[in-house]
Amino acid sequence: MKLSRRQTLQLGFGAFLGAGCTQMSQLSNSAFGMPSKDFPIKGSLSLKQRAAAKGIIFGAAANQRDVVRDTEYAQVLAKDCGILVPENDLKWADLRPSPDQFDFQRGDWMAQFTKQHGLLLRGHTLAWHQSNPEWLKDITRQQAEQVLVKHIHTVVKHYAGRMHSWDVVNEAIDGAWSDRADKLQPTQWVKLLDKNYIEIAFRAAAAADPNAILVYNDTSVDYDVPEDNRTRAAILKLLESLKSRNVPIHALGIQGHLDAAEKRFNEKKFRDFLSEVAGMGLKILITELDVSDRSLPADIHVRDRAVADAIEQYLSVALDERAVSAVITWGISDRYTWLSRYPRPDKLPVRTLPYSDTMQRKLAWNAIARSFDAAPKR
Repeated sequence: MKLSRRQTLQLGFGAFLGAGCTQMSQLSNSAFGMPSKDFPIKGSLSLKQRAAAKGIIFGAAANQRDVVRDTEYAQVLAKDCGILVPENDLKWADLRPSPDQFDFQRGDWMAQFTKQHGLLLRGHTLAWHQSNPEWLKDITRQQAEQVLVKHIHTVVKHYAGRMHSWDVVNEAIDGAWSDRADKLQPTQWVKLLDKNYIEIAFRAAAAADPNAILVYNDTSVDYDVPEDNRTRAAILKLLESLKSRNVPIHALGIQGHLDAAEKRFNEKKFRDFLSEVAGMGLKILITELDVSDRSLPADIHVRDRAVADAIEQYLSVALDERAVSAVITWGISDRYTWLSRYPRPDKLPVRTLPYSDTMQRKLAWNAIARSFDAAPKR
């Protein structure tokens, strides 16, 4: 079983501190190398305006149910975002209650919301080993390709002309645990179709909507640790293989689930990785940016500065690469973040996104704004 970036974040990179959490809560900003960094910004432009000024798209993921019931949240999304990603509404589990039924209600509502507010719409995800309906476990090897192609054709065709981009395949690589030479995860799709499922998925998506940007999306490429190093290498080989066979892939999505307590970010390795991807003629999207504060001290000022510093350090490298065309946070407010499902040891609310749970801008917002302001123009 893969210990993914998301699972690692659930435990916290600093989980090894164990009983030291109490001592850690007494640390100051200086312990994180930021004794007085306040992340000042200039002007009053929104994040999407700052990004657009450099030819970049900024956006966030959100669930339809939250946007419907929370007007304040909806207003923040409309103001600061240029693109919106339905976080769960377009996954198999929500779309396919049965093999012969598609439920587009929530996805269609989000499509209408983006149209109403002049936002782009992004799809997530067409082939993944999680968030699937129970009935999918029962398909056979003989049925697998037909089931996969039918799903992709139906869903992509339904949103054709309205979708900026699709995460066609999500998290296929397992740099931590896979014993395969290609490091593919031993998922249901691999067991039924081997690596061919990836090419099948991309070709089906391209046939259904020739104008959408088709993305391979993955995680655990951010740090200079063995599993991330293996994941980066495996992704490059996968992309090279797909390109060599003229598979219609247009971009790499890098999730960017960071941890503010993790200090093994190697700027050169990350920069070189981005350059190699760009050298294949692919665009790059930062697709699920957030920063776990689970292993940080309790002090909000320390946490907020550490989170902001992690964002600015990461984006300063990422946005130097002109192939990076979008930055999307996985949520925009701590009020709705998947990381809150894995609470801090001290049970304090997490502070991982640009806005607090009271919808106040945080230093994370400033860090993103500063990164756009400093980025070269596309």
